[in-house]
Amino acid sequence: MRTTEVIIPERASENAESVVMREGIVNRPLLVVDGDSFAHRAYHAVPKSIRREGNRGAGAIVGFANFLLRLYETERPRGVIVGWDTLGAPTYRQKLFPAYQAGRHFDDELVEQLEILPQFVAACGFAYAKAAGYEADDFLASAVAAEERRGGCALVASGDRDSFQLASEATTILYPVKAGEMARIGPAEVRVRYGVEPRQVPDFIALRGDPSDGLPGARGIGPKGAAALLHKYPTLEEAFADGHLASQAEQLRVYRRIATMDPTAPLPSLDEFAPSWDTAAALARDWDLSRLAQRLDELAASTQPNEPVASNK
Repeated sequence: MRTTEVIIPERASENAESVVMREGIVNRPLLVVDGDSFAHRAYHAVPKSIRREGNRGAGAIVGFANFLLRLYETERPRGVIVGWDTLGAPTYRQKLFPAYQAGRHFDDELVEQLEILPQFVAACGFAYAKAAGYEADDFLASAVAAEERRGGCALVASGDRDSFQLASEATTILYPVKAGEMARIGPAEVRVRYGVEPRQVPDFIALRGDPSDGLPGARGIGPKGAAALLHKYPTLEEAFADGHLASQAEQLRVYRRIATMDPTAPLPSLDEFAPSWDTAAALARDWDLSRLAQRLDELAASTQPNEPVASNK
């Protein structure tokens, strides 16, 4: 079991069963998951009547676990890493712009489940990253950068469209759309949706704004205006240099930095691994989540005997 915690194929957008050939090596994708994004979705979608030991809430745990297991079975990745926010610990984003995500409030039951969900991820034999000063987004960017450096490909599961900046020929975004369906977003899909290249997404967000994060964007510039400006100028800096939005330049630089995922966030080892479903099943039983434990037992029973053993790094 991997319990490492960080404290502080054409294109990969083909079907997950496909493999990518790079320099003669067959690579399955690294699955990179925004834990908070899908835990929040699960909490609001699953009945609050689902409880665990001590009559504590379990909806987010069960919903997230079912999502993660389904995604693993569908995509058959070489490995999994889940990124998590650290609630209550400000990042450089809040320090740069105090209104960033201001006013957000989470139910106590959700917060408690978010605190222990990384235990479930680790029990499955998956890697996770959580550190004060970083958001889940930053770990996604860092994992993608590391995987692309090694010549591999990545699938990034996130409900945050900021993640579109990570799309490339080697990295595909899995974005939830409806009833469990996931859209596969590559560079072409980013261009269709936003009218910009993936690398321009932070500049686009800075210009257009992002109400969910409290970013107002540039005065008088909407999505179409932002795309048009970035079609003419590859970067905001080049637009500034040509005299555009000069009076707002400093604030827009702040928004762009906030919207940019940090590819240097610290990560655990992302070496090859195999899941440890039996360990996860034991944890689910400790939590009195018998149906989840049964599903994990079934996965353990179906595991091929010649699969590699989970890493303890």
